[in-house]
Amino acid sequence: MTGTVRAVWTDFRGVLTPPLPWAVEAFCRPLGLEPRMLHTAMRTVGKAYGAGSMEVLDTPLATEEEWGRQVEAALYDQFGVTADMSNFAERWFADRRVNQPWIDELRRLRSAGVFVGLLSNMPPGWDAYWRLMVPPEDFDDLVMSFQTGCRKPDKEIFDLAVERSRIPAEQSLLADDLAENCEGAVRAGWHGLHFTDTEDAIRALRELCGIPRTGPGVTPTPERISS
Repeated sequence: MTGTVRAVWTDFRGVLTPPLPWAVEAFCRPLGLEPRMLHTAMRTVGKAYGAGSMEVLDTPLATEEEWGRQVEAALYDQFGVTADMSNFAERWFADRRVNQPWIDELRRLRSAGVFVGLLSNMPPGWDAYWRLMVPPEDFDDLVMSFQTGCRKPDKEIFDLAVERSRIPAEQSLLADDLAENCEGAVRAGWHGLHFTDTEDAIRALRELCGIPRTGPGVTPTPERISS
């Protein structure tokens, strides 16, 4: 196997699971919320911590219970809406599907000798749930924000992943549905693959990893996002 990339780190939400807008809509619907309301309330809570909307949970700066009560208060203050945000992780993962073609491809890459890791901005309350969806044994290593105290797109978490894999940054790749996280990877010297379509991502990844092309069509090369 010859290729530019020897280590592939995949994001979880929005890559191993359906796109984030779909997930947010599925979460909000039973609560009678519009996604924009939830996003606004989460940003309000994040600002109170001097952090981003999910950073409060991802690093974490508050418990899920504390965060839920604060989001409830922001929803009521800003929109006059009463919503129960308890058991956030359980509600978030209710009826959640996995991106099986992507999981299958990561397994193929790993069997071909590519290092495959999970690099996720992950709240601690989600840890038990994702493990029921995707076997942790599918990965060579796990780098989770709630365990490290740092998160994407900050350089610190990419440097830590390189230290753990022992594969240089220039031979490492992050597949992520958020462009800002891919940009952070590129600033850290990595390849960034902005994940928007599973089939396109698989074709691009095979080329970068030096895996023989399969099936009809031309394999596209993902643009390396400039910082």
